[in-house]
Amino acid sequence: MRKHYAGIGMTSVRTRDRLIERLRTEGIRDEHVLAAMAAVPRHIFVDEALASRAYEDTALPIGAGQTISQPYIVARMTEALVHGKRLSNVLEVGSGCGYQSAVLAQLVERVYAVERIDALIAPARERLHALGVSNVRMRNADGFDGWPAHAPYDGILVAAAPGYVPQALVEQLAVGGRLVIPVGAQGDQYLQMLVRTESGVEEETLARVSFVPLVPGIG
Repeated sequence: MRKHYAGIGMTSVRTRDRLIERLRTEGIRDEHVLAAMAAVPRHIFVDEALASRAYEDTALPIGAGQTISQPYIVARMTEALVHGKRLSNVLEVGSGCGYQSAVLAQLVERVYAVERIDALIAPARERLHALGVSNVRMRNADGFDGWPAHAPYDGILVAAAPGYVPQALVEQLAVGGRLVIPVGAQGDQYLQMLVRTESGVEEETLARVSFVPLVPGIG
């Protein structure tokens, strides 16, 4: 039975506006990214018991030992990924509850999302369907492997932290494409941006972050 997502559009405008202004204050400048963040009702991506906290700038649990990233991190990673452009083909690794997928769907033509925890996929698909999002494809797969069938990607966003940058993801980037990924052990993680060039890869450290680990295999 499909869940009815009551109140999809009923969150107060003031509450969402406060979040967007907070993101601006924290340095998010891309108005398209801010509009996408404003358009996605974050409260339907968390348990009803946590809905009142959905527009706080904090990570929240979504079950299975996973979290929905704090809005600032979602916006920061998205801004770094799209870089003011309308991308065609994007891979998302670690789709979780589908919130980041929904934000990306406002900004790119096609999102291919992989999630290792099978139990999270059906609810994420339901939420995206309820929002009328039709340009996201999602599958249960090992994030270290990416989704080679739809490569090369203009951008790859990884929402969990491996100890190193998986070479398979770098190889699935188009020339000029960007990989935005947290890397490192818990307590010592940094958000990295890698840009694939004709001659190799350019790398930049964006921020210190805290993510759940990227775990190999599927479950």
